[in-house]
Amino acid sequence: MATKQVQYNIGGMSCSFCAETINKAYGRTEGVEDVDVSLAHEELLVQYDDTVLSEATVKDVVRDLGYTIRDPDKQKRFEQQQAELEAGKRNLLISGVASLIALALMGVMVATNGWNLFAETESPIQWTIQLGLALVTMFGPGRYIKSKAYNSLKRGIFNQHVLLEAGAFAGLLGGFLGIFVFTGSGFPVVHFFVVATFITTYHILSEYTSLIVRTRASRAVNDLMDLQPGTARRVDENGEIEDVEVGKLAVGDRVRVKPGESVPIDGEVVDGESVVDESVATGESAPIDKQPGDEVIGGSVNETGILLVEVTATGDDAFLNQVARQIEEARAMKPGIVQLADRILKYFVPGVLAISIASFLFWAVAPTVLPGTVLGTGPQFETAAFAALAVLVLGYPCALGMATPLALIRGGGEAAKRGILMRSGDAFQVFQDVDHIVLDKTGTITEGEPAVDTVVGVDGEASDANRSTSDDSSTGDHSEGDVLRTAASAEAFSEHPLAEAILDYADAHDIDFPDPEEFDSVTGKGVAAITDGEDILVGKPGWLEAEDIDLSAGDEVIERLQGKGLTTVGIVVENDLIGLIGIGDEIKTDATATVDRMKEKGVTPVMITGDNERTAHAVADEVGIERVMAEVLPNDKREEVEKIQDQGHRVAMVGDGINDAPALTQADIGIAIGAGTDIAIESADIVLMGDRLGGVMDAYEIGETSYTKTKQNLIAAFSFNGIGVTAATTGLVHPVFAMIAMVLSVSAVLANSFAGQLLSGEGIKTDFSIEEQQPGEGSASHDREEPSGRGTDTSNTGV
Repeated sequence: MATKQVQYNIGGMSCSFCAETINKAYGRTEGVEDVDVSLAHEELLVQYDDTVLSEATVKDVVRDLGYTIRDPDKQKRFEQQQAELEAGKRNLLISGVASLIALALMGVMVATNGWNLFAETESPIQWTIQLGLALVTMFGPGRYIKSKAYNSLKRGIFNQHVLLEAGAFAGLLGGFLGIFVFTGSGFPVVHFFVVATFITTYHILSEYTSLIVRTRASRAVNDLMDLQPGTARRVDENGEIEDVEVGKLAVGDRVRVKPGESVPIDGEVVDGESVVDESVATGESAPIDKQPGDEVIGGSVNETGILLVEVTATGDDAFLNQVARQIEEARAMKPGIVQLADRILKYFVPGVLAISIASFLFWAVAPTVLPGTVLGTGPQFETAAFAALAVLVLGYPCALGMATPLALIRGGGEAAKRGILMRSGDAFQVFQDVDHIVLDKTGTITEGEPAVDTVVGVDGEASDANRSTSDDSSTGDHSEGDVLRTAASAEAFSEHPLAEAILDYADAHDIDFPDPEEFDSVTGKGVAAITDGEDILVGKPGWLEAEDIDLSAGDEVIERLQGKGLTTVGIVVENDLIGLIGIGDEIKTDATATVDRMKEKGVTPVMITGDNERTAHAVADEVGIERVMAEVLPNDKREEVEKIQDQGHRVAMVGDGINDAPALTQADIGIAIGAGTDIAIESADIVLMGDRLGGVMDAYEIGETSYTKTKQNLIAAFSFNGIGVTAATTGLVHPVFAMIAMVLSVSAVLANSFAGQLLSGEGIKTDFSIEEQQPGEGSASHDREEPSGRGTDTSNTGV
């Protein structure tokens, strides 16, 4: 036996009951070993024995159910989603026009009979037109529903499509019975035909509403990501450069990576020097110096110099492909979330069908067994047929299909106003049960960029990043202002991220500094410069000691700064240490408040990072997180999330990097920082625009409110159906009440979803486009004016 695994993007799923239908169909197919359907990501993962099944047969199973397999290319897939939306709009337009015509003709009939809603006509023209409208609606725009219902029934699966078709065909049958069987008895022919048109149109409307939600959420995600295939600049033996797709690179190929670009694939530097940010892959916040012979990871960002990289791994061995495989495994292991509406439908559908059959049998048998009672004497076939058909017609919960999407539109619109993209209804349902939120450190709790934390004059007093240095106050030999001015001058021509941090800090504190007369970068160690005729060294303590600089005066400060997890830079003038600067990953301004909000809700915050224990606990202590998982390898984050789930907890994961993507997928709710990587965004259920961490708890609270609205909508939807089905068993409920129930139930759901917003004067936001953040709500700007004389030579990569 040879096990093969395939993954497809599926079109046509409107609810988690669709996902369950696909699951059941594959579960009943011989040769299928395992199947997972992700409604949020519209993906199907199948493991099968290829000695029993071919891939074509595997595809046919889902296609036979009426769903489509989309193109794997992101751009084409997005175009197919738009095509599905346009097709849904056409179906709704056609069925909507048919319904309006049917209602208008029935209105004429009612008006000519003294506005008697129960009046019937003997006009063959009216019958024929109404029958035609019903057939056009059911077999035109509603044809795809029949295909899904037929293929579901063929596999013994009862779902909302089956219930809809039972109601629609009951309407047709009722009309035919009135024409050919129960003639002259006032059996409602027109009303039954109109009901068949009406409930088909309502179902198309509910699926279109759901499709709008899914497509708009998908569109918002695609707006964040580059839809073009990843390319790389391959350099041939003659030095010629050509752009090729990353998937076509082979081991031994050489690619050129410019500053600001992502490294396309795993490799080894063969030429050039630069600083590379590997935090998205490793979780380490400090940038890494790279020179010939060093390895680089696919997905990391080249920040300064130009690199020539030789490919060392492709296919399954490449880091990004390993991440993709972990994401697939996480989705396969992640339990599906069945929406509350679909859990009810699981029992409601067979229940309605059973009640319909029971009603017919009751009226056909009971009057014979109990003659002379109010039931009549002998089989009451007309009443039996009327009751059975009325149960089916009134049993279809037309508002049910809109209950969850409307709550999602309301909640999604509210979330969008706060810079939050809710990708699926699962996020609303599950978030309220989350009791652990796992937060990645770098880029999530912290800004993800180096920033000056502390400036110390030798024997002087430390200042934090909020303390002014312009007064040059210090109790030591050198003021903080002196230290900062000297360091900024020496670093003025450097492009290193740590140099940028020093220069940003100097600018923020209005420190004026001259450009150096001479400048030299020592890759991975620091810089040497001459300013005002004095020799200056700025760099790592280890390098300074190798240059015979006595650091003993700063030993205590160095130990203290490193104890806080800060990168320590020494400033030396004429071989004398004058000060030290501690550089770290600045904690987001709203991080502590967000952690406090989690605790207030009874949620346990957990920090996970690839950084060392010392740095991790320093950050955790500052924001108030007690549980810390440090030095976690990128491949192990998903396993750590799974361990918490195995303890019986619901887990949300918040991250922004490539290395976070498998954990985001594994978590019950994955939350991606919108400023993060495409892979992280694509793996998440919720996306926070910008980098405001407080959006996590905003989403939590919106989820609570929206799920409450969903339950209220379902109660409203099922109330009409429960009362209607019960009354229909008497054989006294006219089909016109089915139409009235549809209008009232949908109106109740709409009012419950949006009345509060309208009454408060708010507009109804029906799309998920993110509104522009106000200052202070999103990420802060770090732009600053370049110091005069500051160069752009990207080869200068020293600290």
